[in-house]
Amino acid sequence: MEPSNAIGSDRTVVVGNRVELQLLTTLKCNLRCSYCSLGVGEVLGSQRHAAYSAEQLETFVRTHLADKEVYITLYGGEPTLNTKFALDLMERFPGHRFNLQTNGTLLHRVPEKVLRRLSNIMVSVDGGEDVTDGFRGKGVYRKVLENVAAIRPKVFGTLTARVTWWSAETTLADLDSLARIFDYVYFQFAQDAAAYSAESLRRKKLVLAELVDRFFASDALYPIVPIMGIVRNKVLPSRINELSAGLTQCRVSTNLLNVMPDGKIYPCPDMLYVPELQQGDVIANWVKKSPLQPHDAMPCKGCEAYHFCRGNCMKNLHLAYVMNDGKWRSQVTEPTCDLIRFLGEQVDRHDPRRWFAERPLPDRRKIADAEVYEFCEVMP
Repeated sequence: MEPSNAIGSDRTVVVGNRVELQLLTTLKCNLRCSYCSLGVGEVLGSQRHAAYSAEQLETFVRTHLADKEVYITLYGGEPTLNTKFALDLMERFPGHRFNLQTNGTLLHRVPEKVLRRLSNIMVSVDGGEDVTDGFRGKGVYRKVLENVAAIRPKVFGTLTARVTWWSAETTLADLDSLARIFDYVYFQFAQDAAAYSAESLRRKKLVLAELVDRFFASDALYPIVPIMGIVRNKVLPSRINELSAGLTQCRVSTNLLNVMPDGKIYPCPDMLYVPELQQGDVIANWVKKSPLQPHDAMPCKGCEAYHFCRGNCMKNLHLAYVMNDGKWRSQVTEPTCDLIRFLGEQVDRHDPRRWFAERPLPDRRKIADAEVYEFCEVMP
């Protein structure tokens, strides 16, 4: 165990002025999604309740993050199974912003008092109805959309569809439908070798090209976060440094702390099963710099996409090049990087600087400063 005052005063622990506490309030979940990353290492379901109190979290924040703007993401498992803890936190931190990441099936049970405090709600879907139900269970897609419609009048913040893009069956129409329902659509390429056959890559690229065409052809701002983020990084490159200090935009190297229900802190929510990556403990009241950092073995700086990507996922890079997992590198990391390079090329076809210069001021402000960038990884 690290001593409680080990490096609490080290200002390099969190880079920048803001820090996101992503609190896994429970590891219980009412779904069993077939690709769930928490299934690795038997994490899912292993801790059912938060072992630390809101008061202990406040002590941790006061000790180590007093000079930062702290905002909180309620995560899981399924965080709507533990709304009492959410209420405790909101009462303890009345001035903090809150984000909720949920599978959406229990949103109808969330107290209105909680809904009104949320700056953003990220709702996990996987594309269209057939794809989502295939991964999550029959009827899930319709249930989620019914719940989103029901809570919208009670929500002061934004609603974001968080799409894990696994299936080659996901179409432009699927993503476009979500863009009409939600304020934003964020997609992340699945971290599974089965998602990247040659045919799957080909079909994903077709949809990506269509999405980019739709983005630049739309009169209103088309709210697809990865495209918005890539445009921002290309036309306003200094913005890459504001939240992630020019490092990976998943923020696990800089300003994202994932707190397990037992209080242990890890940099990446998908690597909670790796004990050597622990970087702190709320109950023991210590924290150190994230051990997930850019490494000389990572080839990113020689990549044509580095100027806007900066390394899309530290987990993928760490497994592929630091832990030298050749299978992960060839079947997940490299195909994902190929898709991101392709996405950047498609954006460049539309002269993003000229497009940005011609947009109305409200659109330019949203491209530059959308709050949703703080709640997701920006890069897919």
